[in-house]
Amino acid sequence: MDLTPTLLLRPHDFHSAFTQPTFRTFVDLVTGWVLSGRRRFITECVFSAGRIGQGHWCRYHRFFSHAAWSLDTPCMLLARSFVARFVPTGPILLGGDDTPCRKRGLTLFGAGMRHDPLMSSKALKVFSWGHDWVVLFLPPPAPKWAPSKVFALPVGCRLYKNRQGLAKGRPKDKATRRPADPNHRTRPQLLVELLALFAAWFPDRPVVVSADSAYGGQSVLRKLPPRVDFISHVHPKGVLYTPPPPPTGRQGAPRKKGRRPPGLEAWADDPNQPWRELKFDQFGLHTTPRIKTRQAPYYTAGKGRLLTIVLTRDAQGQRPDHRFYRTRLDWDARTILSTYACRWGVEVAFENGKQLLGLADPANRLPRAVERTAPMALAPPGLIVAWFDREGHRQVRFPEKPWYRHKHEPSFADMPTTLRRLTWRENLTRLRPQDGVAEKQLEQLLEMACRAG
Repeated sequence: MDLTPTLLLRPHDFHSAFTQPTFRTFVDLVTGWVLSGRRRFITECVFSAGRIGQGHWCRYHRFFSHAAWSLDTPCMLLARSFVARFVPTGPILLGGDDTPCRKRGLTLFGAGMRHDPLMSSKALKVFSWGHDWVVLFLPPPAPKWAPSKVFALPVGCRLYKNRQGLAKGRPKDKATRRPADPNHRTRPQLLVELLALFAAWFPDRPVVVSADSAYGGQSVLRKLPPRVDFISHVHPKGVLYTPPPPPTGRQGAPRKKGRRPPGLEAWADDPNQPWRELKFDQFGLHTTPRIKTRQAPYYTAGKGRLLTIVLTRDAQGQRPDHRFYRTRLDWDARTILSTYACRWGVEVAFENGKQLLGLADPANRLPRAVERTAPMALAPPGLIVAWFDREGHRQVRFPEKPWYRHKHEPSFADMPTTLRRLTWRENLTRLRPQDGVAEKQLEQLLEMACRAG
């Protein structure tokens, strides 16, 4: 079984990432990943791709655990393809976040106890055993064929590992009494590593990154690569200062920050700077918040770097006040908040990857296999969205449902369904009957097969 040729998985596009035999294995796995209607174990992908008996199945497992290819190379090729397709000019907008994948097994490399935001609430914090992946996404502009939908294309991935479970015999940290790992990196440090990698791929393009408050501290703000701007939250207890005064010419180092103004509540209640309202009507931001802006250093996180600060207040009083910041000073509040809201596509991408394409399904255990398999699970969603924007939106077909007549825009679930339908139809061309009844039955069978996943 081969995917439709319009998907454009060509050897010369990946010549710097794989050898010819390894590329063939890669294509087989992508094919099985898309066509599978069950959990995406490696053997299930081999079965769904129809590759049983064509070589030993161990070569598909060894593709992740032993094959000589670098994870960052195919990510670079995909990123360049996505940027050329969706953002050929201007600044490149990115979103960063992390997501847990629940697993089983104490011997699983890189697994640990993670906070599970999907099962937690304000009153109860739930932790799950598994992996935690820091992912960098490229949210493309809203397509013409679905102007109300948002998507995000993964362009980089890193596995976060806890400090626990390190090799015995290492010196212990005095604070935690646990083995100290000099190579341990936090989630913000992993995001900075991905940003530096992406900036090196596009040395002549400005990059704008948005991330939530977990990445808004000094670990990211002080380590940003050149030409990379950042949008995030100020911590609720974070302290802002006025800009430093000009040098006085006296002896001693010049001041790095100004005075400390009143806190968040005092700024919100300041009558000298009244609130103004901005109306937003976009995916992830359908509201009319009240805002105030100023320029100030967030000294704890960014030292003396001057930031644009936007204070928001929910007019309905249902959400707490937030302070967003942007490292560039020439953007207004509307642009900053609208750009930050685009990162909601990252959450949608995580949901689609887990529920529809088995991001948390693979059961590999060896270090290299674990670090490669989940990024492999993130590749098909990006390939499918790019294919659908180029070709698939002309082939989409909604099933006849008299109770659901008002659907005009395809969702992400319709994209792999359309890809499966074209694939099955092209592979069964010689078996298509000429009789009208039999042809209708075959179409129904194809519909059920392509929607099974």
